[in-house]
Amino acid sequence: MSNLMQETHISLAHGNGGRFMRELIDGIFARHLANPALDVQADAVALQLGHDEVIFTTDGFTVQPLEFPGGDIGSLAVHGTTNDLAVAGAVPKYLSLNAFIEEGMPVEQLERIIGSLAAAARETGVAVAAGDTKVVRRGEGGGLYLATTGLGVRTGPRLGLDRVEAGDAIVVSGPVGDHGIAVMLAREEFGLHGELRSDAASVLPLTLAALEFAGLRFMRDPTRGGLATVCHELQRATGLGIRLKETRIPVRDPVQSVCDMLGYDPLFLACEGRVVAVIEAAGAEALLHAWRELPQGRDAAIVGHIQADSQRVTLATGLGGERILEELEDDPLPRIC
Repeated sequence: MSNLMQETHISLAHGNGGRFMRELIDGIFARHLANPALDVQADAVALQLGHDEVIFTTDGFTVQPLEFPGGDIGSLAVHGTTNDLAVAGAVPKYLSLNAFIEEGMPVEQLERIIGSLAAAARETGVAVAAGDTKVVRRGEGGGLYLATTGLGVRTGPRLGLDRVEAGDAIVVSGPVGDHGIAVMLAREEFGLHGELRSDAASVLPLTLAALEFAGLRFMRDPTRGGLATVCHELQRATGLGIRLKETRIPVRDPVQSVCDMLGYDPLFLACEGRVVAVIEAAGAEALLHAWRELPQGRDAAIVGHIQADSQRVTLATGLGGERILEELEDDPLPRIC
């Protein structure tokens, strides 16, 4: 809170998933809204309603451009919300939808995006049960902003950061950074073009497969801030070290090439269809095999381990060295989700 209180205005970095965003949430929102049901470390929380335990989440989407290779803000809203439920161990059931439409948005584009949202909801098995629309003046929005709420029903064991132990393995379900780079290329800001598509998709098949393993500790979808930010979340919550192996982390060649040219690190770039799982080491290979049997998990990999002899997030490089992965501060790609 103290660092935030030295700031006079909110910057884009306060929304990037890194240290500034954490200070914003802890210093203002959690300080004013603290209650037993509020968990600022979780993307979804369990709420007891009678004898049933439902999982509840909320999200907002401000991606630019609104349509990009592999998806659009509509399908992204469905996948982003339901994925938060899925990695919490739930089957998504219902969504609410709030649409903030900027004056001047083409009706044809809005029709496409909401049609895409509806198709993604049907494919994921969720119903949009409530919604609201607002129109804002021209110049006061990014064409279209969406806000969602999601409800699901827990189907597996309780997962959480408090279950993570030293020696556990970290498994990622596929290549990282696809979404961040696909959206950036769609903006054509750097004169770059490519065929890369966003990985935006439902992760429910992956999470349902993972929930079959008794040694599963924790799952997260690495959206804002990417894989490295999930690792920092793990480190802060457990006090244990995280050691990743560069040669084991799946990164597509086009993603790495763009990162090399522009100075980005794919480990900090958003994914929208991947899962990071922490599982006891003895079950890691079995989970890897189960994920690779699924279309979404063909390139899954064991990328690191939890360590008791460290309190840092480190990367063992392909050259045999080791570097510390510092927490994200600057915002590399604004409005990617």
